[in-house]
Amino acid sequence: MPNQTYLRRIRMLARLTLVLGVAASIAANVLHARDNLVSQGIAAWPPLALLLTVELVSRVPVHRRGLAIIRIGATTAIAGIAAWVSYWHMAGVTARYGESPVSAHLMPLCVDGLVVAASISLVELAGRIRALDAAATQPTRARAAASRSGARAPAKNTTRAAKTAPRRAQPPPGHVSACRACRAGGASGRRRRSRTVQRWPLT
Repeated sequence: MPNQTYLRRIRMLARLTLVLGVAASIAANVLHARDNLVSQGIAAWPPLALLLTVELVSRVPVHRRGLAIIRIGATTAIAGIAAWVSYWHMAGVTARYGESPVSAHLMPLCVDGLVVAASISLVELAGRIRALDAAATQPTRARAAASRSGARAPAKNTTRAAKTAPRRAQPPPGHVSACRACRAGGASGRRRRSRTVQRWPLT
């Protein structure tokens, strides 16, 4: 599986190819239009609209299938309009500058085919990069959730251990009285204490 860096480089190459094809189409449309700003702006708009539409489709992720179908349909319609307008403009420009009739009608297909291939590649690459980014963020979220659950677990375990820990055995009443006698007496008290300690096993 190619990594994200490689895919981003290919996406940049596809974007540059799309910009080059749109620039060639805009140049041909402007050259074939009348010599005024209004006509040239109208002729340059369809390829520019196609470029903006492809960028939106490639950058905005799919949230609902119905909306995605509408976007793809609108992009296809804009691409068809741009291809139709640019075809006749470029055919007229190439015929004006000395190309044969066959070459004049084949040259626009090269530009339009380049634009279509670059557009599809850009959309596909954008989808694959988003999928890889989502797959890369899932382990990070899992580790963060595990660290949060691990930080809370010792407190619960400590509480359970404190509840289930055995209580320390209490000395019998005779041992308490013997200790008091030990403190009251001297050597006899110490001997008595030692015998009492031997009789009472430590736990």
